[in-house]
Amino acid sequence: MNTAKNKEITIKVLFGIAAVFSIIAAITIFLFVFARGIPAINKIGISNFLFGKVWMPDGNDTYVSDAVSGLYGISPMIVGSIYATLGALVVGGLGGFFTAVFLSKFCPKKLKGILTQFVNLLAGIPSVVYGFFGYRILSPLLGYFSPNGDGTGLLSVSLILGLMIMPTVVSLSKTSIDAVPESFYEGARALGDTHSQAVFGTVVPAKSGITASLILGIGRAIGETMAVVMLAGNNAVFPTSLFGSFRTMTANIVLEMGYAGELQMGALIATACVLFVFILIVNFLFELIANKKDKKPSDKKINKLGIFYNKIGFYFKARAKWTVKIKTILSYVFSLVSVLSLVFLIGFILINGLPNLTSELLTGEFSYGGEPTILPSILATLMLVGVSILIAVPLGIGGAIFLTEYANNNNFFIKIVRSGIQILAGIPSVIYGLFGMVFFSPLLSNIFGDKIGSTSILAGALTVSLLIIPVIIRSTEESLKSVPASYREGSLALGAGKARTIFKVVLPSAFPGILSAVILAVGRIVSESAPLMFTMGASLKATPTSILSSGTTLAVALYVLAGEGLHINQAYATACVLLIIVLALNLLSTFLVNRLHKKLVGAK
Repeated sequence: MNTAKNKEITIKVLFGIAAVFSIIAAITIFLFVFARGIPAINKIGISNFLFGKVWMPDGNDTYVSDAVSGLYGISPMIVGSIYATLGALVVGGLGGFFTAVFLSKFCPKKLKGILTQFVNLLAGIPSVVYGFFGYRILSPLLGYFSPNGDGTGLLSVSLILGLMIMPTVVSLSKTSIDAVPESFYEGARALGDTHSQAVFGTVVPAKSGITASLILGIGRAIGETMAVVMLAGNNAVFPTSLFGSFRTMTANIVLEMGYAGELQMGALIATACVLFVFILIVNFLFELIANKKDKKPSDKKINKLGIFYNKIGFYFKARAKWTVKIKTILSYVFSLVSVLSLVFLIGFILINGLPNLTSELLTGEFSYGGEPTILPSILATLMLVGVSILIAVPLGIGGAIFLTEYANNNNFFIKIVRSGIQILAGIPSVIYGLFGMVFFSPLLSNIFGDKIGSTSILAGALTVSLLIIPVIIRSTEESLKSVPASYREGSLALGAGKARTIFKVVLPSAFPGILSAVILAVGRIVSESAPLMFTMGASLKATPTSILSSGTTLAVALYVLAGEGLHINQAYATACVLLIIVLALNLLSTFLVNRLHKKLVGAK
């Protein structure tokens, strides 16, 4: 009996350690980034750093030098990041909101599932593919309207970032709108509202989750790196027009880290500290609004609402109808734009990429200075995925099991753990890359010595593992919660212990959803580029011989090929391969989730 009890306690402790790992990881990243950034701020001067208007670093500046020769003001990058985020919010926030309303309240049932899947596919497309699409199509198109003939700048960045954050806004807003009680809608119709008036006047204002989705979209936009680097123009100046070149904080880190001097590197890491603070504020606001309880109006309030409707007069009602008509039209328009954007983006990549998928590109032997081949990148990507999944999946699933099956959500410690997971999920990938560079790469060099260089697949895998753990935890939690409580109760009633019930009943029932979580994590790994440039390598590499070798993933290879401008056809082909892989993974994930749902609800 004691043996069985000890086994139960041991398993619970192991799951608890997996859950606590998230908060440990978040604190470690915070401490290491700030430990490397604050000395640079002290050397430069916090006022000169945050409010200085000129970024002109000197690679010879060190911490021990008597004077600082370079200029390290990041206010142009702060303003650039804010402008780009606001632009993205105007495009993606409005578009996402109206698309969510359409999918929830106006879309025919036969089309709802298909259109929802289209929007979800937009979320899975790698940011570097968005950037490449903007670089080849959007910027040249906007160049016709630009005074200087160059389409790069704030407008192109805002449009692409808006398209990127739109799926996030749509998904959360739609879920929030669907959760509004039907009685709200029925009450508005009973008071004389049309369908559209009831939707926009009563249902939509009833949920704070829409605001939360916009805040989460802000976090995604302000942390984006690769698409911005490819479209912004990247001059370290204040944005002065829609077509003026500018630079964001994330772009500043990526562009200069590869050749930075001692103090310059510290200033770049300090930039990440400022970015970290922005993200913490965004996460705090998201949690504050997402956890806000939506109160159901009382009968007295509904009666007052009816009296108000009767008193406001014909003119106001007519104006409200016109307003509602405009909102309804916008819902249809933005939904159509979302679908057409996806179709056009995928079609553009496939049409230009498939003809360039040659055997030489896919299977050719790598040689420096020769024709590019992506075979080493394919192998490096597979090795990265394999190692990352081996690290992250046990921790992610174990943490999800503890939070779902053992934890008391009202416990203060559990709330801290969940906050750690939320922070990990919101940290921009470029900060993960910096952490991997200053922590994992030196650590591995100390362990393996001359067998490993400054970059390696193992360092990239350790870095990306931290990035995907929140994805696995969240998705696995949803799968475990979807298993009916009666399954657990039946197992316990037959004499099975808690652990045996989890392993023999709960996990098998949730397996399709858990597998879907793993597939989503694989898609995230394949899509990442910024953190892997710091930890695996930022140039095309030879075929890796082991996980201690450096390597270039497909996403990074696309960025390199597109950036050089000499191998555009190969860049199209690489984007095509990357897009096909990610879309296939997303479709497979959706299939498995639907299968789990049918299994649990007994649908045939």
